[in-house]
Amino acid sequence: MMLRPRAFALEPLWARPFSIYALTPKTISFFIQVAGRGTAVLAGLEPGAPLTVWGPLGNAFAVEPEVRTLILAGGVGIAPFAAYAKSHPEPSRLSLVFGCRPPVAAYPYKEIAGIAAAEHFRERGPGDIETFIALLGERIRAFRDGLILACGPQPFLLTVKRLAREHGARLQISLENRMACGVGACLGCVTKAKVAGDSPEQAFANVQVCTKGPVFWADQIHLEGEEPWT
Repeated sequence: MMLRPRAFALEPLWARPFSIYALTPKTISFFIQVAGRGTAVLAGLEPGAPLTVWGPLGNAFAVEPEVRTLILAGGVGIAPFAAYAKSHPEPSRLSLVFGCRPPVAAYPYKEIAGIAAAEHFRERGPGDIETFIALLGERIRAFRDGLILACGPQPFLLTVKRLAREHGARLQISLENRMACGVGACLGCVTKAKVAGDSPEQAFANVQVCTKGPVFWADQIHLEGEEPWT
């Protein structure tokens, strides 16, 4: 969903993209972490403040009820999984590994932990990164015959994608690219993805994350900072 409060005026100019955190017949909820001017304004809105919203946009994570599914979330990347877990036909097949830097109480972790098997890891110092990566590798290896879903910051996704490739696991990732229009017109959120060509092989090209994603099969995209394709 794209959110733009009237309080933005002309500065900041562009709307901000957010995953739907919760949805009822009367309300839509979003999980917002203040990271800059736009999110600071959104977090400070008073009840009743005018807000322009458009969406839902793009696609969603796969739901395979009969398949064991591992959710990997980093920081605010946990936001889309609250509704996913609550609506999943077989929540007993879901497992969550959540990593964060602030206290876990700042996130909707308990909501998912009350539905699915869940564990969390808090990064407190430089040495914790390697411990967390080792944990991710163990869990991904255990789910290499299942489905893995991931959302989080770019370094987190790069690591998860590398580990999934090493263990031959099926992985979908949701990109947190910056977006401005949300409808594919501004080309501000593009990523490299495989597109069908004239040859039997597929080539990579720029595609809009807001309309072609934000969820992609990991083997169909190339992340910034990733090793060159082979």
